[in-house]
Amino acid sequence: MRARTRWLSLAPAALLLVTLLFAIGWFAQLDYRHLIPSDEGRYAEMAREMFVSGDWITPRYNGYKYFEKPPLQIWINALTFAWFGMGEWQARLYTALSGFAGILLVGYTGTRVFNAAAGVMAAAVLASSPYWNLMGHYDMLDTGVSFWMALSLCALLIAQLPDSSRAAQRGWMWACWAAMALALLSKGLTALIVPGATVILYSLLSRDWALWKRLHLASGALIFTIVAAPWFVLVQRANPEFAHYFFVVQQFQRYLTPAQHRPGPIYYFVPVLLIGLLPWLSVCCQSVRLALRAPRQTNGFAPAKMLLVWSAFTFAFFSVSHSKLIPYTLPIAPALALTIGAYLPALRAPQWRRHLLAYLVLLVLAAFGALVLAHLGDAKNPPALYRKFQLWIYAALATCFVFTLVALWLNRLALRAPASGALAASVVAFAFGWFALAAIGGNGHEAFGRYSSGALLAPAVKAELAKLPPDTPFYSVDMLDHTLPFYIGHTMIMVHHGDELSFGASLEPYRWVPTVDDWVALWKRKRYAMALLPPALYQRLAAEGLPMRVIARDLRRVMVARPQP
Repeated sequence: MRARTRWLSLAPAALLLVTLLFAIGWFAQLDYRHLIPSDEGRYAEMAREMFVSGDWITPRYNGYKYFEKPPLQIWINALTFAWFGMGEWQARLYTALSGFAGILLVGYTGTRVFNAAAGVMAAAVLASSPYWNLMGHYDMLDTGVSFWMALSLCALLIAQLPDSSRAAQRGWMWACWAAMALALLSKGLTALIVPGATVILYSLLSRDWALWKRLHLASGALIFTIVAAPWFVLVQRANPEFAHYFFVVQQFQRYLTPAQHRPGPIYYFVPVLLIGLLPWLSVCCQSVRLALRAPRQTNGFAPAKMLLVWSAFTFAFFSVSHSKLIPYTLPIAPALALTIGAYLPALRAPQWRRHLLAYLVLLVLAAFGALVLAHLGDAKNPPALYRKFQLWIYAALATCFVFTLVALWLNRLALRAPASGALAASVVAFAFGWFALAAIGGNGHEAFGRYSSGALLAPAVKAELAKLPPDTPFYSVDMLDHTLPFYIGHTMIMVHHGDELSFGASLEPYRWVPTVDDWVALWKRKRYAMALLPPALYQRLAAEGLPMRVIARDLRRVMVARPQP
């Protein structure tokens, strides 16, 4: 412990300053980008509708019942809108807080379970991992559920410390059970499956049967039920169709069958993790090797092995699923950050120098690779947008390159004075560089995001709506736009293509129009009406003589109103 504390040798004031600067960089970017489809627009709109309607039990999206996910993040986003108003940073605030809290949690856990140096390094690893950084700045469910799952894991690890009092052990285990309940309310049964399977597999592999005596199963299950059960009971009472759709269709069928049309090969998440944890790939093997050799605590518990089992099971569990999306394996990131953070204090300056030189070469190669962006483009994303994005990528790579040079300079100081703390400062500088790379590159996506969102059309649409009667029907014809309803503050009636709202439309068929021909007939009879159409469909209907007045349009959508006499 003393050797690793000397390795750290950073003054508390310096650590506090670094944390403050990082917090500014983490939260300052929330309002730069427009919301993009589909997750950001969907969850922002669901929270807006919940806030406006006052119905906190039955989630709705675009006016339709939406039972794909539990409502914890929607509740918190709706409260955020109530306190701070509607906007992009408000929609992302909970996700950003979850990501930032996850970094602090990992740092605290590393300090308690391993040592102070491991805690600081684990926090630096997670903060600089593009996977955690990028997901923490988008309004999606995965960062929130990953934080609560990380809290359940970290609380379990801290509860097993051999010097903990009985009361402290019980308190941390109760926090573990409560965190699992909040994770369940965030996204579903994964919150139970991953921690439960991890404990079972760890016990079998490590033959640590005494762990089960310290889990407080009875009181913990009671806390879990008190936190998680009320909403499920209330939503089922209000909506008898909920349980089958949520548990059978969205949890089991989604995992076991390709019904969601999100397939992927068994190795789908390999490149996700390779890119998502890119800054630390060169130390991953050494970190795992150290974790496997780590001695048990005096009570027989092996926290490093628990972290490896958590990571391995989560990866395997989602790899065999028939529904795959990039954020699904995000709960691995905190566990791997703790594993790598526990290894980094064992580094020596010559080893770290080789690491830094390799990443300087990688950044140069990435700069040459980014040349291809100038030659990309399609109908929806013209080449000019790619060239603008390319400038952001070069700025990101250049910033990371400079920070890596600073890290090399600090490492040289560490070679001269090993106990000076310069090596730890070098690791922190390197981590800052990769945080900046993901932040700058991620915000550069606004080159595309401002057009993929409906924000640029919203002023014209809202101005037109203000001229029409409040009950004017607003149709979404043969498409679902995930961002426009939030930006215009108005739901739409689905026509023909229900997309992910098909189940909700089937429950309330009076809220949708089955075919485009049915809609055309309605449109001709209405005195006032508005509609959103794909450009190709608009051109066809306009050629057929359907009366439409264009309000606003872009490469992805056309907004029309019923012409007035």
